Amino acid sequence: MAAFRDRATAVRDEWHVWTLDLNIKISLYANMSKPTETFRALADPTRLRILTLLRSMELSVGELAQVLGQSQPRVSRHIRILIDAGLATRRREGSWVFLSPAEPKRIEPLFATLDSWADLDGADPWTVADMARLAAVRADRAAAAERYFERHATHWDELRSLHVGESEVEAAIVRALGERPLGRLLDIGTGTGRMIELLSGQAERTTGIDRSPEMLRVARAKIDGSGIPAELRQGDMYALPLDTNSADTIVIHQVLHYAQQPPAAIAEAARVLAPAGRLLIVDFAPHDREELRDRNAHARLGFADDAVINWMAAAGLRGRVAEHLEGDELTVTLWIGEQSKEKRLKVVA
Repeated sequence: MAAFRDRATAVRDEWHVWTLDLNIKISLYANMSKPTETFRALADPTRLRILTLLRSMELSVGELAQVLGQSQPRVSRHIRILIDAGLATRRREGSWVFLSPAEPKRIEPLFATLDSWADLDGADPWTVADMARLAAVRADRAAAAERYFERHATHWDELRSLHVGESEVEAAIVRALGERPLGRLLDIGTGTGRMIELLSGQAERTTGIDRSPEMLRVARAKIDGSGIPAELRQGDMYALPLDTNSADTIVIHQVLHYAQQPPAAIAEAARVLAPAGRLLIVDFAPHDREELRDRNAHARLGFADDAVINWMAAAGLRGRVAEHLEGDELTVTLWIGEQSKEKRLKVVA
């Protein structure tokens, strides 16, 4: 009988040890599931290439296929694995799907590791080749927008008025900026110079920036004819040819939807904005007018309020919605971003 009790005690002890070991293993596997899933997703070199490309800029599935030299179905399969692993996010816009890296807290450590390995082993040849092909995608996007601007330079104001009553928009712009002096006014993407015409009376100095020489020629003729003292310069919204803190008021009127990287454009405007300065963005709310992408080279089909305000916050600005102007088919939104009196520059990768 004693032997039986001893055996029963031994079996019970073995059971406790086994269940404890099982619980520990389950706990370990549960905690390791995310890293395991992450490294499994990164095991394919194509997926590493995709993440490296998305680090540079938001890309559509078709553009990724173009750079990688692979079919869209194959690229879509890789993208789905990256999204399931929490390494990438997708954004649908009309019939297009755009991809971006995951939130910085999750993805930045990975990029830092890849950078460290590149420092030790040298640049990956695939990465070098992909970056060269990505430059062609950037050029294609820019060329499409440039062709549109040049084709419609003389009719730009007329085309703007087709979307929503321009007089109503201009009145809202004046309301949003109020009676406070504008100081040094900067119009990014000045087009024909209409914002300079509208606001120069409240500014002590006015500068218009545009990438298109044709648009600048139209603006120069228009402004010179009205006798408005303004400086017009060719430049890129991502790298403004202006010093830090050199503008008190910045206007980006119906331009941001052409931007490949809106957060970078807002960050660059914030760099130029002086302490206590204001950034006014005027653009469309989200819509599904797909023809504006194909026919008018719009990179974005409008913007959600949260997206713009979050981009402003990331650039160090206090953002808010100034007004919504609903039209027959398109809504125009005005967002204001205010720089703090004690400005701290933020670095945007």
